[in-house]
Amino acid sequence: MNEVPSPPRKGRPFSDLLVELEDGSAILNPGVHPLPDLLSMPAETVLEAFKKSQQKDFLEIIDRLEDPQNPLNRLLNELREIAEKDADNRFNELALFQSGALKELFITLHNHVMDHPVWRHPFFLRIFAGDFDQPQLTRFAKHYFNQVKNTRQCVALALGRFSGLMPLPYGSINERVSELAQIVLAQLLADEYGVGTHAVEDYPDLHGLLTSTTHIVMYRNLFEGLGVPFEEQDVAMLPGVADNVLTQRLLSDHPSFTLVESLASVGLGMEWGVPEFFSLLLGGMIRWGWKNSVPLTQQQLIVFIAHVQYDVLHAISVMLITSFFNHENDALVQIKQATNTLMSSRYNMMSDVYRHVFEEDCPDINAIGLAPEYHLKDRRIADALIQARREVASDRVIGGEAYRRSESLPFVFS
Repeated sequence: MNEVPSPPRKGRPFSDLLVELEDGSAILNPGVHPLPDLLSMPAETVLEAFKKSQQKDFLEIIDRLEDPQNPLNRLLNELREIAEKDADNRFNELALFQSGALKELFITLHNHVMDHPVWRHPFFLRIFAGDFDQPQLTRFAKHYFNQVKNTRQCVALALGRFSGLMPLPYGSINERVSELAQIVLAQLLADEYGVGTHAVEDYPDLHGLLTSTTHIVMYRNLFEGLGVPFEEQDVAMLPGVADNVLTQRLLSDHPSFTLVESLASVGLGMEWGVPEFFSLLLGGMIRWGWKNSVPLTQQQLIVFIAHVQYDVLHAISVMLITSFFNHENDALVQIKQATNTLMSSRYNMMSDVYRHVFEEDCPDINAIGLAPEYHLKDRRIADALIQARREVASDRVIGGEAYRRSESLPFVFS
């Protein structure tokens, strides 16, 4: 989403996050969020604005792909020309080369993902309203940190599925198509861990490598703003968080799930909703700091600021490579099944976080009347998750022994 320019306004600076205006409202400073009036907007307006912006950005990129002067257009058509020489090569069948087909695929999947109730979870809405105190914010920060630091590796797990041994229907360009997917996933991984470089002279020394500005390090800045010492930042996982971590890892790497499902889980499922709900989290924390005279800074909230600004590009790039592997007749069903699985698990994770943070009840996904299009059609994830729980270190999950034996599931099955 492009940042909306706003006219200069006079007011009292609060921190480098915002300026308090004479009418008692606030405007965010440049670089904090694409919507300067975020704190004055209803949550539903924020979610809708990002949905429209993502669709606009992606459709513009698709339009550019159709321009013969576009370097990516030339690259893809060079591969297409090679593929045409192979009698049974299916590369030309991809939606990428059918007029309007890639746009239709994107809109169908984007609407499906963004209309899921997880992005309007009561936890996100309550945080955005600023309805919490500092101990509650600290509890949230500690337990959501377990989600952040333990799902970064899923992109690496998906990347590891690509090799010269994998079956693809693209003949002589099999390796090249695989390589392009690897490149996109590797860039996402480099962004997560802050170690991307293309020049030998720019490569960090060992100290520089081990002190890279990873998303995990960026998240720890929040603890600085909340006054949480390092030795108190890492805690055992809530069962709902552990389930979500395992679900993401299983989708990306478990042999029960296809390559298309793996790519959908690390791209569409993980990336598309992040700018939206991170906007709600970011806005709520800024609102809370402002109203309670706790001058949080951009540096302390940088992990949320960065994800709002950059995860759109991540989502677009993975959507493009997912379309390379959309050659199976039921690929659309597979993609929806993967995103449904991930969003369902995320919903229950946030319900568990809500109960822990606010010490109040919050329904799980099986109690909200989930629409049938978001139900799971098979039980592969059920068997895989139950087995994965048994292999978890019991001291890393709250109530670990009971968690290892549990067969309750964060999904709704048809």
